[in-house]
Amino acid sequence: MSATTTRLMTFAEFEKLPDEACRRHELRHGELVEVPPPVHPHIWLQQRLVRLLDRRAENKGVVGMEVSFRPFAEYEFYRVDVAYVSYERWNAANRTGNLRGSPELIVEILSPSNTLAEMNDRKKIFFESGCLEFWLVDLINRQIDVSTPDGVTTTYRAGQTIPLPLFGGAALPVDDIFNGLE
Repeated sequence: MSATTTRLMTFAEFEKLPDEACRRHELRHGELVEVPPPVHPHIWLQQRLVRLLDRRAENKGVVGMEVSFRPFAEYEFYRVDVAYVSYERWNAANRTGNLRGSPELIVEILSPSNTLAEMNDRKKIFFESGCLEFWLVDLINRQIDVSTPDGVTTTYRAGQTIPLPLFGGAALPVDDIFNGLE
């Protein structure tokens, strides 16, 4: 009986894939993983979060949707729903490549295809590579779990306000995020 071995894909190999494949995949621990396209409520919430966070970021950094980056050089490439990168890091980034290390703030919106194990793995990798806040947005329960690298997670619900220490002390009411979402 022989064992079948699989070889990990490197980022250099990932980059050689056709553009369409790169837009629909992530590289996780050297494995090519297809990412399903977001559905309407997901996109609506992404856009809303970008607008709300961008207003609070003012002149501190860049807020974007579907932000791609390489938390570690060789076997990792991720695309997150919403992210914030300080101007200091943004301006130091290689203009022809992807951001190295994780954005300071990462927001992931739960989708039916997500698992708890996947979200915990992402959070771990992102914190190990520079993320300072990881938000997990639950559309169904209309709540947001905000985690920090020290292992603390706080859940925010309707009527509460999320502090934004990365934005110079600004804050974001949870109601502002979910209002208008059917």
